[in-house]
Amino acid sequence: MASNIKQPEGKLGILLPGMGAISTTVIAGVIAVNKGISKPIGSTTQMGRIRIGKRTEKNSPLIKDFIPLADIKNVAFGGWDIFEDNMYQAATNAGVLDRYLLEQLKPDLEVIKPMKAVFDKHYVTKLDGPNVKKAATKWELAEQVRQDIRDFKAKNNCDRLVMVWCGSTEIYIQESEVHQTIESLEAGLKNNDINIPPSMIYAYAAIMEKVPYANGAPNLSADIPALVKLAKNNNVPICGKDFKTGQTLMKTIVAPGLKTRNLGIAGWFSTNILGNRDGEVLDDPNSFKSKEVSKLGVLEEILEPEQNPDLYKDLYHKVRINYYPPHGDNKEGWDNIDIFGWLGYKMQIKIDFLCRDSILAAPLVVDLAIFLDLAQRANMSGVQEWLSFYFKFPQEKVAGLKPMHDIFKQEMKLLNTLRHLQGEELITHLGFCLLYTSDAADEED
Repeated sequence: MASNIKQPEGKLGILLPGMGAISTTVIAGVIAVNKGISKPIGSTTQMGRIRIGKRTEKNSPLIKDFIPLADIKNVAFGGWDIFEDNMYQAATNAGVLDRYLLEQLKPDLEVIKPMKAVFDKHYVTKLDGPNVKKAATKWELAEQVRQDIRDFKAKNNCDRLVMVWCGSTEIYIQESEVHQTIESLEAGLKNNDINIPPSMIYAYAAIMEKVPYANGAPNLSADIPALVKLAKNNNVPICGKDFKTGQTLMKTIVAPGLKTRNLGIAGWFSTNILGNRDGEVLDDPNSFKSKEVSKLGVLEEILEPEQNPDLYKDLYHKVRINYYPPHGDNKEGWDNIDIFGWLGYKMQIKIDFLCRDSILAAPLVVDLAIFLDLAQRANMSGVQEWLSFYFKFPQEKVAGLKPMHDIFKQEMKLLNTLRHLQGEELITHLGFCLLYTSDAADEED
């Protein structure tokens, strides 16, 4: 039976803390798509299809035609940044999109200006800017963000809102006592607890305003017991963390294939060079620690070395990120994979992925905004595991449970969630009916 999903009536507001390379690429991209200039390549909500029923039925509609999703032609963008530049200026400075495209979009981009941001250089040491909120306590900063949310909704005539963190990676913070309960978190906000970074303030403000929240960076944000509980109490969907775009995307594609063929892996060395603001921030060891923790967990969960000791127990996994300004937003990821096969004979795989960081991230932001809005309209609160497809280090419902990283399993979970919401049969790829007959052969999944 189909779920009772409210229709996406009216305008959806998409709020983006951090309006640099990724956010400007998202906003410019949506405007370009709506004008018919470009296609939304890479977006599952806009271009993805979903199979319904048996393969023989050949019924694979677009996802946006299968389930009621917000129309990207009826969205409003807003957000916060430490720089005052409007979205045309910010996009020009980011250097991701060519000037010919930006000039076509200039009037639409110039009217979108960032609100003053919650920012503290302690958490992102490599950046600083003038467009920053001032307050005596973090509680007051959270209240200012909550007021921003209300004002944006009213000014832009939005019926619903979502928030996707697109800001820089903050320093590594471990979960502590202040994060355990709603009461302790709110006390920490009032006492300026050092373990509450700006992203957590945004997450708290969003959830308090009943706005779904996704964390696109690896730092601690909504993935603490207090905010998970608050999200459940307020019936707000949340998810995270760390957009899965470049090198980790390739790992979650390649590693499942090697495991499926029972090929051993002795070592996997990964290094990246990138020159955008993200690369500059990650040049700080404390910010890199957040990213390193996010990246290193991928292979262990996919390969399960404790269950496959002959293949993976001695795997050496190393990750490095290097700031290289000449590359700008064009990230380059090198992987050297030492594998072994039949009788232990050694082989190698080398991957050189020359990608564009914000180009890969932008459709993920669009999808997360659209799917989080769907989740809220479907009365799905708390952690949304079905959106793990989009993250390097997916947030789980059960504390201590290892996240699922295999991108093919993640895709199946996402699509089956959509089928479930619409009351359609789940796809298991079981194949022929268990009672094999000549008639059953026609009923293959």
